[in-house]
Parts: sequence; structure tokens; C-alpha cells
Amino acid sequence: MFLVAGYETTSTALTWFVHLVSKNPRVQAKIKAELGDNKSQRLSIEQLDSLEYLNCVIDETLRFAPPGSYTVRNLTIDDRLPGSGIQLYKGDEVMINIYNLTRDKRYWKIDPDLFYPERFQGVDKDHHPYALIPFGGGHRQCVGQDLARLELKAITTRLMQHVTFGDGGQEVNAGGHKREFTLHPKNVGVTITFD
Repeated sequence: MFLVAGYETTSTALTWFVHLVSKNPRVQAKIKAELGDNKSQRLSIEQLDSLEYLNCVIDETLRFAPPGSYTVRNLTIDDRLPGSGIQLYKGDEVMINIYNLTRDKRYWKIDPDLFYPERFQGVDKDHHPYALIPFGGGHRQCVGQDLARLELKAITTRLMQHVTFGDGGQEVNAGGHKREFTLHPKNVGVTITFD
């Protein structure tokens, strides 16, 4: 479990990042503009954390295509589902569909089927706390989420400092996804231009 959670989810998120920015050159341009004069230098953790737009792109990548599309929890008390009144019992396993939460129009003011990082700078910045849980939520959330976010920031920054990703064309970059333990992009083909 630790190998999958610690490696596959981060590499899957990076694959989605490359796919999504290749389809959205405007997003790449904004990341490169934010990096400004730091195009070849290694950035400190503080500098990485200060990259507001890049952080929005990472959050949007995790929202648009959460690597782990579901999580399972065991109930520790008897409970009822609000609205339906369905009775749940201590010990029951409940599956939480993370992917569906990220696409639920009740929780996102901007169309949730749209890849739009600016949502985290505007009206969707203060979304419901459990509408975006790529690392789970509550007491049992991923212990490695800070490391995963740091890895994502460091790697995506270095990539954006040195390359530009282009859309490889509809035949090889058609998108879609397949579900296994993680949510993999189905068809990803990009061009790479070294800056």
C-alpha cells in the first residue's frame, strides 16, 4: 500500500499535469510568467510555496483528475445518512467517491468539468472542505500529503523552467481515463520543446 500511495499517486498526478498543461497553453504561459527570473535556479521550499498560480494548477490537477478516485472508511459509530435516512452501523465500510465529489456542481461554482486553475483564486477558493480530498480527509488523511505536494511543486517547477509541452494531436492526446487503484490518463501524447 505504501509503495502505491507513495509513488504511483504522485507519478499519476504528474502525468495528468503534463497532459492538462499540454492542452492548455494559457496555463503554461501563466506558470512561466510566475516563475519570472527563476527560470534556471533551484527554488527553496519557501519560494515553491510562494508560487500561488502553480499551487492553483496543482490543486486543479488533483481536483480535475484525482489520482486516488475513492477511499474506504470503517464506521466507528452507528449513524444515518442525511437526506435519505439510510441506517449505517458501526463496523460498516463506506466508500467515498473522491472523483464524484470533485465533479459535483453543488460544491463548485465554476463548471467542475472545466480545467480552470483560477477557480482557486476566485469564487471556488472557499469550497466545501470535503469537496476536494485528494489525500483523504479527517483524522485518517494521507500522512505523506505534504511530501507529495512538495514533490509535485518541485518537479513541475523544474519542468516549466526548461520545457514547454504541446498538444500531440487528437489521435495521441485524446484524453479520457481508466480506473485502477489510481485514475490514469488513457491517451496522452505530447510534444516537448526545450526552452
